[in-house]
Amino acid sequence: MQYPTLLVDVKDGIAFLTLNRPDKRNALNAEARKDLMACLNAMRDDGAVRVVVVTGGGKAFAAGADIDEMAARSLWEQRQFITPPHIYDAVSKYPKPVIAAINGFALGAGCELAMACDYRLAAAGAKLGQPEINLGIIPGGGGTQRLPRLVGTGRAARLLFTGELIDAETAERWGLVDEVVAPEGLLGRAEELARKMAEKSPLALKLAKEALRAAEELPLRESLAREIDLFSMAFASEDKREGIAAFKENRKPVWTGR
Repeated sequence: MQYPTLLVDVKDGIAFLTLNRPDKRNALNAEARKDLMACLNAMRDDGAVRVVVVTGGGKAFAAGADIDEMAARSLWEQRQFITPPHIYDAVSKYPKPVIAAINGFALGAGCELAMACDYRLAAAGAKLGQPEINLGIIPGGGGTQRLPRLVGTGRAARLLFTGELIDAETAERWGLVDEVVAPEGLLGRAEELARKMAEKSPLALKLAKEALRAAEELPLRESLAREIDLFSMAFASEDKREGIAAFKENRKPVWTGR
């Protein structure tokens, strides 16, 4: 798979997707978003890919949207551009775990992309934020919705209303980032986590992710009911039978994803 703005490396069940516009600090222009969505779609039913890691080439993860493109759009063109299906929705609802390996600036659209992922690793020294207010606009890719769910309303208000950036260590304390590692160990740690996930049942991973999204999006009573439905689907699966048999026989399970 080859894409103009994206480098793809698949090994041992893990797809490493590297945003590749380093001269633009990997700003998410229309082409980059299209490439990322096309790549994810191409791997959706590929059994060779069980976990996805997204990172950035150069010194940035993704330093926002492409300002020149945005400035050239009319109101209705921009509204259509940020209306689902878009990259944030695609990542959030992707049936496989997605890890963000934040190697540098994750600002605006880049921070929104990271928040749509399931787990966020950040290199020490990385900077995160939603500086759209400095342009006279607000986030349009989920920043006003996912951010308070992660860090709380007050801290989200601070970032959204001031446009200030926070470092990776602060982001970890606030819950915007799950783990901070040394820059040279970022991809190694991402691979370590991805391998642990890739060893599990693909079906159970998919259902677990659906349950997590239900917890974010539904009232508690509804999400608990959804959990029961998803548990029942897992319980009826071949992977459940294989998992229990492997446990009883003290061996590694052989998953089929069914």
